[in-house]
Amino acid sequence: MIKLYHHPLCPHSRFARLALAEYGIEPELVEELAPERRHDFLAINPAGQTPVMVDEDGTRVPGAVNIAEYLDETRGHLLGDHRLMPPDPVARVEVRRLLDWFHAKFFAEVSSHLVMEKVYKRFLSPERGGGAPNMDAVRVARHNVLYHMAYIGYLTTHHNWLAGDAITYADLAAAAHLSSVDFLGDAPWDEDDGARHWYAMLKSRRSFRPLLADRVRGIQPSAVYADLDF
Repeated sequence: MIKLYHHPLCPHSRFARLALAEYGIEPELVEELAPERRHDFLAINPAGQTPVMVDEDGTRVPGAVNIAEYLDETRGHLLGDHRLMPPDPVARVEVRRLLDWFHAKFFAEVSSHLVMEKVYKRFLSPERGGGAPNMDAVRVARHNVLYHMAYIGYLTTHHNWLAGDAITYADLAAAAHLSSVDFLGDAPWDEDDGARHWYAMLKSRRSFRPLLADRVRGIQPSAVYADLDF
C-alpha cells in the first residue's frame, strides 16, 4: 500500500492527496508536523518537508512536484485522455509554469504564512517557533491572496481549466493551496466570480471529498469550507 507522510493543512500535501485520488489511489496517511523535525521523519526526508510518498516497492518520493511527475511516469497511462500532465511538450511547459506559480509563489506569499501562523504555531514548542500568530504576516497573506484570485479568474476567461480545456496538475496545485486558505476562512470568494466558479468545479470532484472531511484539533473550518454551493 502506498504511504503518504503529510499534514492535513499543508497545501503541498493536499496537492499530493488530490493527485493520488485522481489516479484512484487511497494511500495510508501518516500525519507529520514538519517543523517539529522529528528524527525518524528526517531519516525519510532529510529536507524535513511534507509530503513524502512511499510507493509499494519502498521507493521514497519527496516533494509535491516530484510526486506528480513520478505518478505521471509510472501511472499516467492509466488515465488515458484524462492524463494530468498533457502529452504536448508546449502544454507541459504551461502546466509546469503554473505548478511553480502556486507551489512556490502562492506558497511564499500566502499559504505558508497562514498555515504557519494559524496552524503550526499552535502545536510547536516555543523552541521550535511556536506561540501566538504574527498578525502582520497574516495581514500580508490576506492582502496577497487578492491578486492571486484575480489571476486565477483571468486564466479561467481563456479556458475551462487553468492550463487549457482539460484538468491538469496546475488545477490541483491551485486548488490545494486555496483549500488550505479556505479552511482557515481567508479565501475572498467574492473577489472574482471566475475563480469562484472554477474552484466550485474542483470542489465537486470525487478526489476532493477526503479534503473536505479534514478536521484539525482545535481549529474550526470556515462556514463554507465543505459547502459545494458556496
